[in-house]
Amino acid sequence: MESAPNEVTALLMRLSSGDKSIIERIMPLVYAELHRRANQYMRQERADHTLQPTALVHEVYLKLVQQREPTFRNRAHFYAISAQLMRRILTDHARARLATKRGSGNLEQGQDEAQPDAEPLQLRDDQPVRLLAINDALHDLALLDSRQEKVVEMRFFGGLTAEETAEVLGVSTRTVEREWSMARAWLYTRLKTRFNQA
Repeated sequence: MESAPNEVTALLMRLSSGDKSIIERIMPLVYAELHRRANQYMRQERADHTLQPTALVHEVYLKLVQQREPTFRNRAHFYAISAQLMRRILTDHARARLATKRGSGNLEQGQDEAQPDAEPLQLRDDQPVRLLAINDALHDLALLDSRQEKVVEMRFFGGLTAEETAEVLGVSTRTVEREWSMARAWLYTRLKTRFNQA
């Protein structure tokens, strides 16, 4: 777990007010927690995935320090932004991997197409295809219910708890749990339809 949550929040407030030198002090305090969340997500990936949790955290860090005017309301909001960055990094990585496979003429059909009844937010042997399908479905979900899309992004990509997600969104934990359940059902239907048509 991260150390000194109040210290992290205070430093994030200073960062948001323009003191960019603070990022150097924040990262050692949140690194272990970011790594735990990245590790939790990467456990769903295939064992030979070229992007490891440490590399994912480092890429998130680079994107955080490159922000011109970072604004974080609190720790939970910081982790929500980190979740958003993890989603972008992972989907970009999946796109690059699929492009490489297509370029080599070695794009085999994934097992996901053969297993449409799989849990919608669980990755398997053909993770790039499934991850991009989840990302595309989340874009569609955002048009229908942007809060549900944010709940999935924070919980699935960033490993935020229901309580942390509720704090970021300014809603109750019960609301987050309901939205998480509804979004998962919607994603299940969307992904099942997609892979049945493939």
